[in-house]
Amino acid sequence: MGRTYFVEDSVEQYLQHILDTSGKACVTGLLIGQCSPQRDFVLLAVRTPPKETQSDEVDEEWVVEHATQVSRMLPGGLAVLGVFLGAAPELSVQAQNILRRLVFAVEKSITKARLWKLANDEVHDRVALNISSETKKVLCRSFDVKDPKSSAKPADWKYQTGLSASWPVLECNVEVDLQVPVPADFANRELDKCIENGLKEWVRLIQQCSCILNGKVMGLDKDLLDGTKKKASSQQFVQQPFVVQLLRPSKFKTDDRSTALVQKSSGTVVLKGVVHCKAYIHTNKPKVKDAVQALKRDVLNTVAIRSQMLFEDFYLDPEGYTEKGARTEEYPLPKRVFVPLAGTGVMICDYMFKDEAPKDIQFRIKELLDLDVKEDQLDMLLEIDSAIKLAPKTSHPQSNIVVAEPETSQLLEMFPDDYNPMQLKVGVVIAAGVVLFAVVFSVIFFSD
Repeated sequence: MGRTYFVEDSVEQYLQHILDTSGKACVTGLLIGQCSPQRDFVLLAVRTPPKETQSDEVDEEWVVEHATQVSRMLPGGLAVLGVFLGAAPELSVQAQNILRRLVFAVEKSITKARLWKLANDEVHDRVALNISSETKKVLCRSFDVKDPKSSAKPADWKYQTGLSASWPVLECNVEVDLQVPVPADFANRELDKCIENGLKEWVRLIQQCSCILNGKVMGLDKDLLDGTKKKASSQQFVQQPFVVQLLRPSKFKTDDRSTALVQKSSGTVVLKGVVHCKAYIHTNKPKVKDAVQALKRDVLNTVAIRSQMLFEDFYLDPEGYTEKGARTEEYPLPKRVFVPLAGTGVMICDYMFKDEAPKDIQFRIKELLDLDVKEDQLDMLLEIDSAIKLAPKTSHPQSNIVVAEPETSQLLEMFPDDYNPMQLKVGVVIAAGVVLFAVVFSVIFFSD
């Protein structure tokens, strides 16, 4: 039996619109939503942005790059579930081959950028939707991306109104405090790989954290929505917010054998600060463990994405970041901006560098997600980039809670091996009732 995809009815209107107005023989795009063991949910369809050089042929590399960028804009629980292709009926056979290539290429690219992997018992099916540009009839298939040789399986495609209006939202603020040594043989252009390798142990730590939801400890196998009230006029749940605290394990378990390694290093990258994270979960009897897992993965994603974006900018314009002979430099990582997704109960996000304005966020959302948003719809208060005052770090020696200090901003710094720990300070910014996020990246560039 094939999978069933429940789809927001606004997706049907959007697909019909782009097929009627594209003027191209083939139209491609992404399908965004959430997987669950019993059924899958599609909340949004996004067409592939047009290239400057118009062509009726499908550009696989362009579609994959679009999917990679869009995946960065999704909170926990949401993912790129597959692709769609609108084409004339006479191209139906060719369309199926194109869809298969795109599904596997997109999944490979997105997976490569993650710090985590899907478990074997999770859903590995990705959807391939073929739409007739003349009749608007849809042919839905799915592929098991875990098996490169898998063949297409039939799937159901069903539209539904208000699919995600009452999805629960989980939120947390996580304090990050990491030190990553930089091997002496690493070049500046390999710093991103160095940090990625250094984050592996931290990933295991986050994955092993226990959780408190709304001040209560809940069993992982318990239904998340037990006791939640439904709307009187319908059978839908009222959207339930969950404030989550992550608890570090008292004993950190690792599958790797502990070994001592002496390695010459040129310095240390220090990542400190507080990140704001969100995750959404469906209302089809969700388990606590699934909701918590979605939130933990958002923690991992947002830290990885910000560092990736900084290094991409750095590699494009290294002269703009470095000054010969400079020993240290500080650069702010992009802050996270949230935007409500119209017609749903979820929010998407983007990342804004210090030198960017709200109009830059609006432009990217239009280009990548084909959505028009107003400036007053941008929620830029959850993570505020503000002036930094030096002050001693607030510590919690008796607690194992990964806390988020409302007045603590973030620093990502790189120090030489001979730095004095007493000189290390943490920026503190005063803001009432708002968790701050002002990550700064400091890199040491040694002169010749």
